[in-house]
Amino acid sequence: MAAAGFTNGSVLTNGASLNGDAAGDTGAAVAQAQPISADEIALYDRQIRLWGVKAQEKLRTANILLITLKALANEVAKNLVLAGIGSLTISDDQLVTEDDLCSQFFVSEEHIGMNRAVAAAPQVRKLNPRVVLHVDTDNILIKSPEFFAPFDIVIATELGLDVLSTINASCRLFNRPFYAAGTHGFYGYIFADLITHDYVIEREKSNVATVLKAETATRSVIASTTKKENGKLIEMVTKREIYSPIILANSSPIPAEHLGSRRRKLQIPPLLTCLKALWEFQSISGTVPSYSHADLELFTTLATEKHKELQLPSETLRSDFLRSFLQNLSSELAPVTAFLGGQLAQDVINVLGQREQPIQNFLLFDGEESKGPVYALHPIFPPLDEPLL
Repeated sequence: MAAAGFTNGSVLTNGASLNGDAAGDTGAAVAQAQPISADEIALYDRQIRLWGVKAQEKLRTANILLITLKALANEVAKNLVLAGIGSLTISDDQLVTEDDLCSQFFVSEEHIGMNRAVAAAPQVRKLNPRVVLHVDTDNILIKSPEFFAPFDIVIATELGLDVLSTINASCRLFNRPFYAAGTHGFYGYIFADLITHDYVIEREKSNVATVLKAETATRSVIASTTKKENGKLIEMVTKREIYSPIILANSSPIPAEHLGSRRRKLQIPPLLTCLKALWEFQSISGTVPSYSHADLELFTTLATEKHKELQLPSETLRSDFLRSFLQNLSSELAPVTAFLGGQLAQDVINVLGQREQPIQNFLLFDGEESKGPVYALHPIFPPLDEPLL
């Protein structure tokens, strides 16, 4: 695809120029698509067996925005395109460098110096020509909130908290689910703000009646129906999760069930503290810490403060972990990006199909420990003990 095809920073993968509303026009067209065809059922047979035709139909009309096409986003794009989403817009204003060749499989040496999204687009499209693919080469910070309105889900990767918060706020203006994710070598995270999300859990009907009530501070049971399937009575329970924007999650305490237990506090990885400290450092200096004495001292101070704010035991913020985290900054490891990219894409698929429990709301991954706990970080909610009416 030639760079000459750009208009307002957006092009189709065949080089045809688009105006600023291209993603919205495509989203509307995809939403009005015909029911799933026999050819598509044959193509997606294995995954339809997992999540059903209805979920696949929702997937094939989905219009997704993916921001910053580095190694993690490569994995997300691969999984979503192969799953058969309707449309994918890749937004990236950066150029391919030699470092990108080490961990990204959509670009090669011949692409060095090209826009990263433009270089990767032909390879992304080859994965599944049925998916409509757009490329946007503008800096995401110049986009107005209306830019995000046509998308069903927005995924922002490898960005600082200030930028993530701005994108998240724009998504909330138009009630659009938002994901943030990033990796640093062995370490990474996924954050989800689905605002309010309803999903269905199917299970064999038990003798105990399902009560419509709050299960946790963020999750409630709002409906229950039954159906017969293969001679069994299946209960379909609809649950609702409520979310917080990333700016509030970042300043929220650890979940109440952990605050009251020293044993549970000891199990919370110092990665949470280090991510918070990194975002604060980036807000102050505009970059990640270098190996200079001043940067290391500032980061250590910030990490210590964040650890105290979270009321975590001081012994869990070990010097060896701080050293390892700093050594891993800005690096990309394929096994880590593959795991997190797969987890993120699967959660997006579940959310689109309104099946299964989504991430609520911070997943932290430590590749050295092979652990990926999820913590619900929210402002303190009042107790919800009364059944829902």
